Amino acid sequence: MTDAHARQDPDLDALALIASGDTRGCRMLSDRHLPRLHALASRMLSSSADADEVCQDAFVRAWQQAPRWQARAALFSTWLHQVVLNLCRDRLRARRESLPLEMLEEASHDDGPEQAQGRIDQSSAIRSALASLPERQREALLLCHFQELSNIEAAQVLSLSVDALESLLARARRGLRVALIGGALSSGARL
Repeated sequence: MTDAHARQDPDLDALALIASGDTRGCRMLSDRHLPRLHALASRMLSSSADADEVCQDAFVRAWQQAPRWQARAALFSTWLHQVVLNLCRDRLRARRESLPLEMLEEASHDDGPEQAQGRIDQSSAIRSALASLPERQREALLLCHFQELSNIEAAQVLSLSVDALESLLARARRGLRVALIGGALSSGARL
């Protein structure tokens, strides 16, 4: 990372405050990143309570890392996403099963009963299709499409080249399409 690029990291001011013992830096990092990181952990773990614990662990690591942080090839937020992703992987491995992901809202308040049930069915089909993807493909989709990280940032989080990430995303989209079409055909739904 160049010096000019390092100055563009919006977290450097908060990290400097934390390093000097000022708790405002902790609040700044929490306010800036907690909602997105919690959403990522919730989607990966399908549990808000587990996501709370993962985020707490991730921010403890952030506070510990802050005094030693030096601008590198990645932004601090990219490193923090990677920490959350790794903590989620550890929890999933401990469970020894892949859990469905909460990707869509179940229903809108404006929907009638048929529309609400249709959204619930669609959401369930998408969660099942996502759960059927290999772990790395699912993570790539989460980071790029739901966390809205750029391909460069997502590649850094997953320790991949951008080309490898794009290949992973393409395979994930194909796998998702096949799973959704297969599910629709087996349930007799029309596409």
